[in-house]
Amino acid sequence: MLTLKKLKAMKPGEVIASGTVSDNPTGINMTNSGKLLRWVAVRGIIHDWSIYCHWAEASDAYVKSNGDKVNDEKNIKKLVPCSKLAFEMYRH
Repeated sequence: MLTLKKLKAMKPGEVIASGTVSDNPTGINMTNSGKLLRWVAVRGIIHDWSIYCHWAEASDAYVKSNGDKVNDEKNIKKLVPCSKLAFEMYRH
């Protein structure tokens, strides 16, 4: 579980978590393609954070710098379980 304390202890640009998930209603459903997506959660310059995703063939580094931002609260919490305070620091 990502907490505000953990978030503040991380360095800017640090990868919080990463993985793969299906692009469908049971995954995170960005475009409903049915394909596999790679996602990367990254701490921002201040103690904010975001999750980016792209096709699974892309590297974590590529997704981190070029991926689409995940903005749906349900999807964010599905990928990175987090406290209320940590979620409030999500950069939409």
